[in-house]
Amino acid sequence: MGVLKLNRTLKVAGISGVIAPIVAFTCILAAIASYTPFNWVNNALSDLGVQSGVTAPIFNSGLVISGLLFLVFTIGLFRSVGKSWLGKTGAIVLCLACISLVSIGIFNESFKPTHYLVSVAFFALMPISMLVLVTSFWFAGQRRLSLFTLAIAFAAATPWVLQLLIHYVSGVAVPEFVSGLAGAVWTEILSIKMLKEASRAKTS
Repeated sequence: MGVLKLNRTLKVAGISGVIAPIVAFTCILAAIASYTPFNWVNNALSDLGVQSGVTAPIFNSGLVISGLLFLVFTIGLFRSVGKSWLGKTGAIVLCLACISLVSIGIFNESFKPTHYLVSVAFFALMPISMLVLVTSFWFAGQRRLSLFTLAIAFAAATPWVLQLLIHYVSGVAVPEFVSGLAGAVWTEILSIKMLKEASRAKTS
């Protein structure tokens, strides 16, 4: 890929990655605000996707739009890892996670067992992709990014491990939100890194 084309790809991917978490969490919080019976302890976030009024459209469209933006981000990630097969594998796994996120918004809780399967796929594939990328970043000499990604992967997985072990909440809204927030922070940091790389390539 030429320098100019790579620069353009990184720029678009970086912008998409910055916007995606903002869209996702704005819509999630707006959906929660529109549905007063929502309870963090007893509900799942996906419960918002089957409510009447504006709640379901806000929630589901937020997941679909942000998932598509995340997907564009993964394209930039795939390009930025160069020839590293580990990096490309991690980006592909993350791409599958993004497709799963879009599917959560399309196949709400009314679609059983599809909704459950795509939800599990998203929350499992996201930390798995990061763990693969940890090794890629490390071998590429990006030690700080590797350690940061490892920390985020654990932050995304820990709420689910604890839920399985001690069942600390009745619903899964808390582990969903914490795990998703960890992924959002990681995406924002890498997106900013992509934009800086694109900027340096443009001025060099």
